[in-house]
Amino acid sequence: MNMKMSFRWYGESDPISLKYISQIPGMRSIVSAVYDVAPGQVWPEESLAKLKSQCEDNGLIFDVVESIPVHEDIKLGRENADALIDVYCENIRRCAKYGVKCITYNFMPVFDWTRTQLDKEAKDGSTSLVMYMDQLKGLNPLTDDIDLPGWDASYTKDEIRDLITAYGQLGEDGLWKNLEKFLKKTIPIAEECGVRMAIHPDDPPYSIFGIPRIITCEENLDRMLAIVDSPANSLCLCTGSLGCASFNNIPALVEKYVKKDRIGFMHIRNVLLMEDGSFEETAHLSSCGSLDIANIVKILAQNGFEGYVRPDHGRMIWGESGKPGYGLFDRALGAAYINGLFEAYEKEGKK
Repeated sequence: MNMKMSFRWYGESDPISLKYISQIPGMRSIVSAVYDVAPGQVWPEESLAKLKSQCEDNGLIFDVVESIPVHEDIKLGRENADALIDVYCENIRRCAKYGVKCITYNFMPVFDWTRTQLDKEAKDGSTSLVMYMDQLKGLNPLTDDIDLPGWDASYTKDEIRDLITAYGQLGEDGLWKNLEKFLKKTIPIAEECGVRMAIHPDDPPYSIFGIPRIITCEENLDRMLAIVDSPANSLCLCTGSLGCASFNNIPALVEKYVKKDRIGFMHIRNVLLMEDGSFEETAHLSSCGSLDIANIVKILAQNGFEGYVRPDHGRMIWGESGKPGYGLFDRALGAAYINGLFEAYEKEGKK
């Protein structure tokens, strides 16, 4: 197959072993990171070397990093932003030295993703991540003592309030300005190193609690890609993140950006949308949610997509417990389903 199937692994603390991941048919690459170094610090080469050898010992390739976190001071454009971007560039160089070809990151203020529940039980007994709008209504992180799934537990409540206030003052225009500065310094380094930077969309792709979010829709994806017009400045096109907003037409976005060679990484998962904007994460199968996963894969296959693919969040099934969204069983089913779709469409195209 042209595409490269991959699987997220959280290092030695992950309850899922590389040995088990290697048993998934068609599995090629491991998506991981150095998790014991704070944002804004240089990743030790020995940590990257260890990741590389651990993967190779299990017949896998460590060539995708998710993520090198972008320090909040870079996003906020504070005085130390230049020095922090220099550290980021050094981390790109170090990852490339150990064989990494794609680096995923995001520019989401304060928290990477937001859900209201991590273990919503479905009729069949499986559990998954959900976001229900009625559970969000009336919450105010500036005045209420709230702690939603996806929020960085390393921040104190006061620190989160300070960040939310700072981002509110910065606004979308300020966030765009700081993203532009970041891209103009990092993308040339990535080009030199043969690395594709792949920005992950905001999850969900709209403002929550008045915090600006900018990687949200076609217009903004176009704007981001135009800042540095290079294949090294690419998208991590997450069908579930962009797809949990009804204003995003996922097959159209996939077709547009794969034809332009601006997708470095595909996160493929399904979501079930509700009329009020709420959503539930589901099994990968098209009929289980609101996204036509089969059509999305068909577009990728017909356009000869050669980038990385991974089954994104899965449900917890068959009594498995672990990191919500990142169990073995349902993501393995997702990988098998996606592999099957790619094989069918690629063979169909060769007739």
